[in-house]
Amino acid sequence: MSDDHSELSNVDRTILSIMQRDSNSRMESIAEEAGASIATVQRRLRHFRQANIIQREIAVVDPETVGQGMTFLILVELERERIDILDTFRRKVTSEQQVQQCYYITGDADFALIALAKDMNEYQKLIQRLFFDDTNVKRFRTSVVMDRTKVGLNVPV
Repeated sequence: MSDDHSELSNVDRTILSIMQRDSNSRMESIAEEAGASIATVQRRLRHFRQANIIQREIAVVDPETVGQGMTFLILVELERERIDILDTFRRKVTSEQQVQQCYYITGDADFALIALAKDMNEYQKLIQRLFFDDTNVKRFRTSVVMDRTKVGLNVPV
């Protein structure tokens, strides 16, 4: 396989699909489903990790079970979009544990955030830290998530 990720074989795609579904899958099960040997699966996984095709392997935690029962979609509009200001904002939201995802977007807003909180009081503290003390935040709009219908980071392979 070349460095061009679009040239993944069917075996590669099957391995990646299985790993996205459950990264703790047994090598034997992956090999059987992919129609490959265990050695091939191990070699391909090592390559995927080294090439940063598999970026991380994580545990997915149910937010409610750890007291983070509220999810928020926040659209943020900045006053200015100089690269240093964007980088400062990115660093701030990246370091904030309650922010799960941050996207730099086109349209009326500059960033879209997915954030968690245990309640509205904790959410208010979060927006105070992130937005009220930042003179470059022009405005932000929040939607409270009523139901987490689909949550994931799976990539179609």
